[in-house]
Amino acid sequence: MKEKLAIEGGTPVLKRNDYKNWPVVNEETRFFVNETMESGIFAGGTAPQVTSLEKEWAEYLGVKHCLTTCSGTAALHMALSAIGAGPGDEIITSAFTFLASASCAIHQNAIPVFVDIDKRTYNMDPAKLEAAITERTKAIIPVHIQGLPADMDPILEIAKKHNLFVIEDACQAHGATYKGRKVGTIGHIAAFSLNNFKNLSGGEGGFFVTNDETLLRKGSLIRCFGDEVDEVSHRRKYNASILGYMYRNQELPAAFTRGQLKHLDEYNDTRISNAGYLTERIGKIPGVVPPYRPDDCKHVYFMYNVRFNPEEAGVKCTPREFRTAVEKALYMEGVLVGQWQTMPVPAQDIFQSKLGYGGSSYPWSVNESRGIRYDYNVDNYPVARDLCDNYTIVHGVHTPNGKDLMEKIASAFEKVFGDISTVMEHVDDNIFPGADGKLYGAA
Repeated sequence: MKEKLAIEGGTPVLKRNDYKNWPVVNEETRFFVNETMESGIFAGGTAPQVTSLEKEWAEYLGVKHCLTTCSGTAALHMALSAIGAGPGDEIITSAFTFLASASCAIHQNAIPVFVDIDKRTYNMDPAKLEAAITERTKAIIPVHIQGLPADMDPILEIAKKHNLFVIEDACQAHGATYKGRKVGTIGHIAAFSLNNFKNLSGGEGGFFVTNDETLLRKGSLIRCFGDEVDEVSHRRKYNASILGYMYRNQELPAAFTRGQLKHLDEYNDTRISNAGYLTERIGKIPGVVPPYRPDDCKHVYFMYNVRFNPEEAGVKCTPREFRTAVEKALYMEGVLVGQWQTMPVPAQDIFQSKLGYGGSSYPWSVNESRGIRYDYNVDNYPVARDLCDNYTIVHGVHTPNGKDLMEKIASAFEKVFGDISTVMEHVDDNIFPGADGKLYGAA
């Protein structure tokens, strides 16, 4: 006899208190935060927690230079500014990512160009990259999406052929590796985010990393208003030599991050273990497609992305309808599921309307005035479009959650797919899946 589904009034498999929240406040985090409180120093680009964190992150990655920033978004913008991206330049990035991977180009008066994704990795498809390159292309921003490294070797080969900069968007992939190399060490510059959701969390913050001293110096100017620093006194001149911004980090987020960094590999190992267990269990269910990991990559599972296939489950409906119904049924069983990006980035209103600065069509108009057109039709990115129809995020793979929670999540999947015809009857129910902010330390 089938167990009655929660969406039909049955008993849910999970309760909210089965989930433990992220990030973990460990002893080292408390130590560094208390050290900051006792020091009385809370800000400054050369303050002790900030500079210690920069040194420790550079050592962890094995790169020469690191600047802390106020966000991963700021680090991406700094990177484009440091390479000299400007009006009319084109910046290529992935069609499935967070907005900042593309909007950083607009902030630098450059124009985002998108490449569709690989069907299994959800990262930029290198086979489609070269067709997007023009004489106006300045840089490529591959995104290590949801903790899985992009396929960097062919991307680097194409970039070298066309003399392009490569900026790694590693905001979701702290500690991930590609063919034995840590992400963030492969391109000219890399950006990382430290917000509360990320594998390495500071509440807020980011990193700008590079092995190029010239790019470091430009990044440092951009981070702090473009102000020059006197070479003798090491004091700011309050003379801006370039257009800069206020992108510095602060002492308390840096202190928090330092404590988290002490346990990054350990915390990532938990994510990998939890993800492996889920994949083994739910991957056996017809119609469920767990995340893919190439053998030469270390996936650190910032997100655990599951796709649903109605045909394999024996259901006749659209992929979007199927995913919607399954999400609602799982959510009623207590599984925290829900979509992250609901559409490919080029489908967002800003790219459809091309409304830029001051409600104008700038920066697109720089090139469109010369007869160059930018087509952000979502059908140009069919793999990203289809993914947004049929995927969901399964929350909770982070530490301190472990096998007990994973077993319950897997059991809920098995329960839901064991009565899939009943699930489909509730596709239009007013149920709104998703995780609450507190799961990730957010209000």
